[in-house]
Amino acid sequence: MATRLRNIQHTVQYTQWPVHISMATRLSGLSARMIRHYESQGLLPGIARSESGYRLYDENDIHALRFIQRGRSLGFDMEQLTELLGLWRDQGRSSAQVRQLAQRHADALAQRIADMQAMQQTLQTLIHACHGDERPDCPILDSLEGQACGQGRTA
Repeated sequence: MATRLRNIQHTVQYTQWPVHISMATRLSGLSARMIRHYESQGLLPGIARSESGYRLYDENDIHALRFIQRGRSLGFDMEQLTELLGLWRDQGRSSAQVRQLAQRHADALAQRIADMQAMQQTLQTLIHACHGDERPDCPILDSLEGQACGQGRTA
């Protein structure tokens, strides 16, 4: 990862700006499809165009794309990324705003993790209760059907 970052930094340093989308993909690590998607979502406002209509990205656009990629890798959704980008671009921002947004996201992630751990525990319990043999009774299927473990079907 550190070597890739050094290579990108070196490439950025010697790049002739602005660049077309193919170079933007190399510099940002995002696909052309995702770059166009983020532009269509308003995360990259005002992308310049060449006389022939090709998108032209400057160094600030590449920094924003990397910011977006890192934010997505941390699980921020599009709405949160829009807010974070606005804060990032606002030199007069309060770090308290950024911290609050990040804390809300961390809290939501913690809740999702707890929910998934509860699902995993339930599945482990059901797997342990299932004989996994030739018998037709299956606590896993009964649970999915909404019956208590061990109860048979009432057809």
